[in-house]
Amino acid sequence: MIVYLLCFALFLVGLYGVLTKRDLIKIILSLAIMTYAANLFLVLFGYQKDASYPILSEGSQVLAMVDPLPQALVLTSIVIELGTTALLVAIAVRLFQKYKTFDITKIRRLSG
Repeated sequence: MIVYLLCFALFLVGLYGVLTKRDLIKIILSLAIMTYAANLFLVLFGYQKDASYPILSEGSQVLAMVDPLPQALVLTSIVIELGTTALLVAIAVRLFQKYKTFDITKIRRLSG
């Protein structure tokens, strides 16, 4: 139970960074922290105590197995998160080239 609370706390740290920071790079890193927390929650959701790996051989009888579906979803989520992070960094670089700042309040004031 404590691990789920720590996972939720990690998500809240990322959410705090997204909502309060003004720097684009810090916002991108906070979004990554939120994604890592969601991935960790998915992996924890599929875990069972004293369970074996989901690989069966002939004649083996296993009562409890770790669910492989959340692990597959996390792998897919990691790939999608990598693409979105790369896109966000590319947009941040282009904004820096145009406005010479990463501060979102200054970028909002500079229109054009």
